[in-house]
Amino acid sequence: MPAGRIARLRGLADIRVGDTIGAPREEYGHFFAPPTLETVVVPAPGVDPGTLHLALGRLAEQDPLIALRHDERRRETSVSLYGEVQKEVVQDTLAEEYGIDVTFRATTPLCIERPAGTGTAVEFIRKDGNPFIATVGLRVDPAPLGSGVDFRLEVELGAMPYAFFKAVEDTVRDTLEQGLCGWRVTDCTVTMTHSGYWPRASHGHQPFDRSMSSTGADFRGLTPLVLAEALRRAGTVVCEPVHRFRLEAPADALGALLPALAGLGAVPRTTETRGGLCLLDGTVPAARVHALEQRLPGLTRGEGELESAFAHYEPVGYGTVPRRPRTDHHPLNRSEYLLNVTRRVAG
Repeated sequence: MPAGRIARLRGLADIRVGDTIGAPREEYGHFFAPPTLETVVVPAPGVDPGTLHLALGRLAEQDPLIALRHDERRRETSVSLYGEVQKEVVQDTLAEEYGIDVTFRATTPLCIERPAGTGTAVEFIRKDGNPFIATVGLRVDPAPLGSGVDFRLEVELGAMPYAFFKAVEDTVRDTLEQGLCGWRVTDCTVTMTHSGYWPRASHGHQPFDRSMSSTGADFRGLTPLVLAEALRRAGTVVCEPVHRFRLEAPADALGALLPALAGLGAVPRTTETRGGLCLLDGTVPAARVHALEQRLPGLTRGEGELESAFAHYEPVGYGTVPRRPRTDHHPLNRSEYLLNVTRRVAG
């Protein structure tokens, strides 16, 4: 069916906006730009956080533009945003459809992390305080911008059961959701350099003995530790989202606009004057777009028009590097991680 036509399908109860129907084609890209902002949803007094989380989950199922991040330790739920107006939409929907009143914390940029270099780490079965019956070695390398995460093997695929390799790959991707500063790590290649396991075994004719046989849980438990150490050795660069903008305003407002844009971290690329109008194109940090929208009427006597959209990520080049609270078992802290995962700290 050509683009632009309307069709009706039945029987697809679990389908969501953005899902692919039929065989995907490689030339098809993403239809939605990534969200660039994030805020914590705060329930009103008397609202159960669990009820709020359930309602937000239902909203996310209906709308692919809503992404959630739940912090079990703090009992907080964050929602990703494309702009400040989306806050009002979420707030009104929760009130009208679920009877839940909420407010929001200050909006923050939704950053990413990219590897700064190459880092390697390996842990062997039952050596150097490894409590897991697994050997895992990983190398993290930077990859081209926009390439995402690629997982590769430098060990023979037949060296151990495929389920164990799959456990490592899945855990690598899950662990990369929170890098050294808590942001999602992307544009990297993770290569498995070492592997090892103990086959199913038991004493004599006794049943299967978990204490002397490797399982998928061993690889899922060890992989975050190895990957966190490899990332630590590679280092990461925190990058913030940047929007491209197009601004149209009266030509005589240009003198006030340029210093205001500079103060917001915006970088005009081109400036053009047409009659009584000036046109500016450039980039601005996503976190400053709302401030620019608020200041624009006063700078242009209400005659300015602003358009903006996500462009790319750039390394944070000012102030303190932003960090994000972790929601996992914190593999960067070995003792805390092992205490949470195995309920004991290895020697």
